[in-house]
Amino acid sequence: MKLSQIRSNLTILCLLAATMTGCASNPTTSTKETPQASVTTAAPAEAASKAPVDLTAPIAEYKVYVTQEIDQLTAKTKAFTDAVIAGDLAKSQKLYASTRVHWERAEPAADAFSDLDGRMDQRADKFELKEKDPKFTGWHRLEKFLFQDKTTTGAKEIATQLMKDTLELQKRIKTVAIEPKTMVGGAASLIEEVAANKISGEEDRYSRTDLWDFAANVEGSQKIVELLRPHLEKANPELIKRVDSNFAKVNTGLGKYKTPDGGYQAYDKLKDPDRKDLKAAITLLAEDLSKLRGTLGID
Repeated sequence: MKLSQIRSNLTILCLLAATMTGCASNPTTSTKETPQASVTTAAPAEAASKAPVDLTAPIAEYKVYVTQEIDQLTAKTKAFTDAVIAGDLAKSQKLYASTRVHWERAEPAADAFSDLDGRMDQRADKFELKEKDPKFTGWHRLEKFLFQDKTTTGAKEIATQLMKDTLELQKRIKTVAIEPKTMVGGAASLIEEVAANKISGEEDRYSRTDLWDFAANVEGSQKIVELLRPHLEKANPELIKRVDSNFAKVNTGLGKYKTPDGGYQAYDKLKDPDRKDLKAAITLLAEDLSKLRGTLGID
């Protein structure tokens, strides 16, 4: 290689080295990079603080609870529908309310299956032809047979379908994945349904066994709160104190109407002030329970 060419290459290398050194010591570049690094490290910490609570364990326990409730529902529905099919009116009437409580406790999970819910638990108001609509089936159609019409005649097909749907529900509930929002939101939805609709007496309008449903909804909601308690006490201890207090008030109110056999008085026996007192306590409870999802960061 010629000397002139070597000198030329050396000159180029020196210039490159000088340029690189200047960039490394450039104060402007250094100033810009420092805050950028600070922002990058702060972002994950902020995101972590807003992360939802891990509810894997409570959801697993809740799945066991609803599965057990549906298993009991299935066994008792068999006895109930057998009585209807056999034409035993008195036994059918006696078993109606005590069987339904298992549905009402597990309703947040059972509601996930809209086809079954539509056949099993819809009131006549939901159908175009009301009580004459052939799609009006399930629990409340049988309720009308038993308590308003006071007969089992013509009820065999409805009872058979209810049993079939209950068995299908039992099968599905064992494999369904319960989402956090279903469980946490279910605590509120059970009570909101009572406050918005059931308190008027429209749920069990033929049998007047509404208080059985109220109590079962409260029990199902309270079970969810118990499973979430450690997380709620950590996230918002004041909220859980209010929830506990309001549950106590609702349960005290319902307790006034319990009968010696463990059941409840007919709902039409309650006077307007009694219903208003129940509604006031249930509404307060529903308002606090509606905050659970936000408290636990569950969308």
